[in-house]
Formats: sequence, C-alpha cells, structure tokens
Amino acid sequence: MVPVTLNGGTQKKEEPKESQDTYVVKVDIPDTPDTGFSWIKLWKFTGPGFLMSIAYLDPGNIESDLQSGAVARFQLIWVLLTAHVLGLLLQRLAARLGVVSGKHMAEIAHSYYPRVPRLILWVMVEIAIIASDMQEVIGTAISLYLLSDGYIPLYAGVLITICDTFTFLFLERYGVRKFEAFFAFLITVMAVTFGYEFVESKPHIGSLFTGMVVPWCKGCGTEQFLQGVSIVGAVIMPHNLYLHSALVKSRMIDRTREEKVREGNKYYFIESFFALFCSFWINVLVVAVFAQGFYGKTNADVRENCFTYDNHMPDFYKIIFENNTQPADVDIFHAGVFLGCTFGVGALYVWAVGILAAGQSSTMTGTYAGQFAMEGFVQIKLPQWKRILLTRSLAMGPTLLVTVFSGGINHITGLNDFLNCVQMVQLPFAIFPILTFVSDERVMFNFKTSRLQKTFALSVSFVVLAINFFFLFTWVDTTFGLSPLSIVVTSILTLVYVSAILFLFYYCLVAMSIMRRWVRFLLS
Repeated sequence: MVPVTLNGGTQKKEEPKESQDTYVVKVDIPDTPDTGFSWIKLWKFTGPGFLMSIAYLDPGNIESDLQSGAVARFQLIWVLLTAHVLGLLLQRLAARLGVVSGKHMAEIAHSYYPRVPRLILWVMVEIAIIASDMQEVIGTAISLYLLSDGYIPLYAGVLITICDTFTFLFLERYGVRKFEAFFAFLITVMAVTFGYEFVESKPHIGSLFTGMVVPWCKGCGTEQFLQGVSIVGAVIMPHNLYLHSALVKSRMIDRTREEKVREGNKYYFIESFFALFCSFWINVLVVAVFAQGFYGKTNADVRENCFTYDNHMPDFYKIIFENNTQPADVDIFHAGVFLGCTFGVGALYVWAVGILAAGQSSTMTGTYAGQFAMEGFVQIKLPQWKRILLTRSLAMGPTLLVTVFSGGINHITGLNDFLNCVQMVQLPFAIFPILTFVSDERVMFNFKTSRLQKTFALSVSFVVLAINFFFLFTWVDTTFGLSPLSIVVTSILTLVYVSAILFLFYYCLVAMSIMRRWVRFLLS
C-alpha cells in the first residue's frame, strides 16, 4: 500500500523514496502457530520497549523526580503513575503504527504531508531532539564532574560524551540483541544505584504507597501544582513516539499475514507495559529518596550536615550549599552533594554512576531518534557514521556553547525547566501526526483505531496538551513577566504556532472522518 499525500484538499498518491533502513539485520521471530501466550516469542520481541523506556529515565526526568520529592514529599507519586499510563497509551499507538505499516512516523509523514509543512514538522522534531539531548548530555557531564571531584569540567564532560556516544552506538555492529542488552545493563545500573540510595535513606513505605494511590495533595499550593504539571511534561516526550515507531522495525514480521501483525502488536504492548513498569519504579525510588531526606530542608540544614557528619566529603563540596534559610537548592548536582553529605561520599559516587547511566543511555536513544527523523523526513542516504556525526553535531553544538558560557555548574542545572518547556512546545507535532496516521485506513488497513479508541486517544491527547500549555505559559509569566514586549512577542509566536497546530489538527480530523461528518451535517 502506498501512503497518500493530502494536498490542498485533493488526494494524490506519492511514491516515497527508498530510505536507508537502519536495521540491516533484523531479529527473526519463530513462525509457530499462535496458541496463546509464549514466553519464547515475548523474549524475541523484547528490546524496543526498553530502549523506548530510556526516555522516561533521562536526567530531565530524574531531576523532576527529586524536585517532586523535595517540594511535595510523596504526594505527587500518583501524578507520576498517571503520566506513565498516558505515556503507555501513546507509545502503544506508535508501536502499532510501525508494526502494521512497516514504516516509522517520519517515513509516513514524508509521504503524507505536503513538502513545506513536512519540512517544518521535521524542524520541530529536531528541536525537540536537541532540547532532550541537551538535558541528557548536561546530566552526563555533571555525573563526570561529580565522579572526578570537579577535575573534569562541564565542557570536557560534553566532549567525552560526544566521543563515547559514537563508540557505544557502533556496538550495534555486533548485533541488535547485543545492543539492546547493553541498554538493559544501563537500566539495571540505574535500578541498583538508585535502589542503594533508597535503602540508605529509609523512606516511609506507607506514605509512599499512599501517595501512589490517593490522587490528592494535602496542603499543596501553586509550587506543588506546577511540579505536578512538570512531571507530565518531563515524562511524555515528543521524539519518543517517532523513536518507538522505528524501533519495532527491528523484528521480522510477516505483514502479509494478519495474524502475525496481531501477534506483533500483542507482544510489543506486553513488552512496553513491563518496560514502563520498571521505569516507573526506578523513578519512584528517586522521588522517595528526596521526599524523605530533602523535604522541608533549607540550604543551611544541608550545609550543617556537610560539616557535622563524618562523611569524608572533599572540602569544596561542603560549601556548595549557602548558609541561608532559603529552601535547599534542588537539582542533579546539589542532590549528589546532599547524598554525600548525609550518607557519606560513597553515596555521592553511587548517585553519579546512576546519573551517568541515565545520561549515556538516553543520549544514545536521542541519537537514534535523530537518525530516524533524518531518514524519514528528508530521505537522506548516508553511511551510518556520517548520519551519527550530522545528528550529533546538531545537538552537541548548542550544548557545548551553553556549558562554556553558562557561568559554572551552579547555573547550568537551572536550564532544565527551559528545556522541558521547549519539548512541551513540540509535543503537538508528535501527538497529532500519530493520531492522524493510526486513524487512516490507507496506512493502518484493518488495524485503524475504532471510534471509541479515537475518542479516548483525542481526549488523552488534549489533556496532555492542556497540561503542557498551562505549564508553558506559567513559565513564560514567571520568567519574563507580562511586560508589553513579552506580550507582543508571545502573541506573534503563539499565532504562528497555533496556525501550524491547526494545520496538523485538520489532517487529523480528515483521517478520523470527523471533518467529513461535519461537512455532511452542515450541508444536510
């Protein structure tokens, strides 16, 4: 089947160019009768979901977790759980798209949208990838700074990350399964390191589970509400939908047989559920550690710990927290110093190893997302090393400039909120295309979403978008204020932005046949 480009209200078939498939060698799936559940088949399908789940464990999410514990203790864990459920529903759509169509989102977008909107969409996706990459690379650089006791400056950490990303990505030459196993190892490192901090901090288990199941935040105000919104924005990342739709292509599925497509959809959903289940609990470990130890603390409280406990911390760490009564600084760097001052220098190094695993793994998946976007949207045929170099340069250049001119490690971690906002802005450019593609019979054949599924997916998407927009405008208000200049600039940018979203929304309504029903109703 050939995807269809809708241009100016007409339907025109456009044969897409052959893109260079990243997966030259794919994992073979046993061709046995589907008699129910098979552990062997689940094992064969296991891999893409865990690579996808890395985005739920990147340094941006880790920082959101520790801030959640610091400002609301355990009371926002239910928001984290809800965000993972919403994320699972959207990831399911992305995986189904890749399995049924045999193409990922960027490839379908190349044939589905006119040239100019398609290129704009590509730019938006690249911006989202760059913003995510900056968080991940900065997180990795901070971890190297902590592990070296400050001997590796941030800019050097960024350069090291560039080099080792190239090295690790070439591990794929040894096979997809070995590459996926390496990611599983990094996830295990995160689970072990953050689990160690969890055991050391001894959080109150009853309060933890209460915060998970009770959708309420007693005594919370604007700060806690914004933190809850930030959790959703940090978890649901736009480029991850493009990534997941491509990762599922690593398995050999006979798409001429409907039962094999259904089988692929089934096992990929089970795998995605288990992967996000694991990522959720790793995030909970981080929330619990700082809910127990950081909640209600001032800078002076933490500073006192650094000097009174026999923690063997290097002296320069002990003066990181200022001697004032302001709420304790909460970010990845200060969190590591706090753990070292409270539980000993070993806890700082264990934390840094966990952040290193989070940053390194998410940096590699971000590179993958950039490769898939370039392959699909632009149809550029390049050798893998050239594609990696190009996509890495797009992300690493801004990151290196930021680390050089940021003014030091105490200032750079404050970029997290800004980068989260950048990704929130890009979210509609992932959600509306995925809803469009999975609703179009020409793309999904018999597997297009039902009317009930469309309604539910649209509802979930609008909730996520509303949450993100609220956080975005609140951030603009608190950061720049409502001056006449900021209002004018924001209004102009909003007009352009909303116009682009309405274009994608129109295509979504057409694919869902909602536009046709509206026209029929108006003409009746």
